[in-house]
Amino acid sequence: MSSTIRSPWLIHYDASSCNGCDIEVLACLTPLFDVERFGIINTGNPKHADIFLVTGSVNERNIGVVQQIYSQMLEPKVVIACGVCACSGGIFRDCYNTLGGIDAAIPVDVYAPGCAVRPEAIIDAVVTGLGVLEDRRKALAAGTLQPVALPRSVTAADKLVGGETVRAAAAASTREALEVLAACESPAATGGEALESPASHGGEALEACQSRESPTATGTQEA
Repeated sequence: MSSTIRSPWLIHYDASSCNGCDIEVLACLTPLFDVERFGIINTGNPKHADIFLVTGSVNERNIGVVQQIYSQMLEPKVVIACGVCACSGGIFRDCYNTLGGIDAAIPVDVYAPGCAVRPEAIIDAVVTGLGVLEDRRKALAAGTLQPVALPRSVTAADKLVGGETVRAAAAASTREALEVLAACESPAATGGEALESPASHGGEALEACQSRESPTATGTQEA
């Protein structure tokens, strides 16, 4: 067993947690759970860390920080997602600025779900990560360890909602609105008189066009 496995150093980052999982991480350091009996030490320097433990979900403000910490860590290294928010985004998954779990920013090796995640689950995830770390240490020594590419930089507009990205849905809505306005502004659709642009009336032209095309409006005109 290598010295890295006997005494792994860990860095903890709160991506956007409510601090529920962070308190459980601190509980692991208390004499009750005593995670240091495994030789685990909490450090604040990514270059000294073997394990990257993250709580909270990834958003547009912290994705760069998460990727920077991961990039500064030396191989071999392991990433652990602690808590349901770190695993999948949790209850904040559908928020406009939330990109998802930690795997939206960096590759994750061990998932420890929970809200909040229990100290026992955190310790079990770290011990599981030690096995991954040892395998990677051997692969690094043999020269067969392959570097893992980071996911491409994403924004909230790249989120999948209803099977399509927010960007694509917004573009489709914009095209649809422009087509309706173009039809309303044509003389053929308005009885020889084009409607004024919505830019000058804050969208009143679109409402006027829709009211003209409605059955009620049509029935009234025919009567």
